[in-house]
Amino acid sequence: MKHVGLTGGVASGKSAVAAKLAELGAVVIDADALARQVVAPGTDGLAAIKDCFGPEILQPDGSLDRKALGAIVFADEQARQKLNAIVHPLVRQAAAVAREQAPHGALVVEDIPLLVESGQAGKFDAVIVVQSPPAERIRRMVQDRGWTRQDAESRMAAQASDEQRAAVADYLLENSGTLEELEAQVAALYRQLAPAQE
Repeated sequence: MKHVGLTGGVASGKSAVAAKLAELGAVVIDADALARQVVAPGTDGLAAIKDCFGPEILQPDGSLDRKALGAIVFADEQARQKLNAIVHPLVRQAAAVAREQAPHGALVVEDIPLLVESGQAGKFDAVIVVQSPPAERIRRMVQDRGWTRQDAESRMAAQASDEQRAAVADYLLENSGTLEELEAQVAALYRQLAPAQE
């Protein structure tokens, strides 16, 4: 098994890279998807978040109100650290289980938005970083996701800088062109990383 970390700032194109790697045959473990699972209704993760932040971060149906929680943690560094201390260990446990289930000899890619921030770069055989110009990332968040410019800027400010991510990168993918150009970079990288077939 080759174990690779994938990261990039919000709206950098990381999800497109992960999707292409999966299409090519990599086993992709999505930390965001795991983060949603570990705070689903009835989980210890959701109970811990409610204990820490109060019942107002719950929807009427008992599920997590991501918008309410986001408003708290993206405005308060200490609150964000408390949330991460609850969620990150649960996500790492779930990722370890997923790795164990991967086929022998697979290229396993962990898609982790906060890989740099959570100090995980050293646990991988290689780290792929997707970069995109900040102005383009803000445009995507505002136009494609319907966020306000302020929301977009605060989300970017809460993450590692491009320089911090580049410092841990073994492979840097530049996403300033078309999706096809990005996917061509990913295909070339997959050929380098994928284990040779016996």
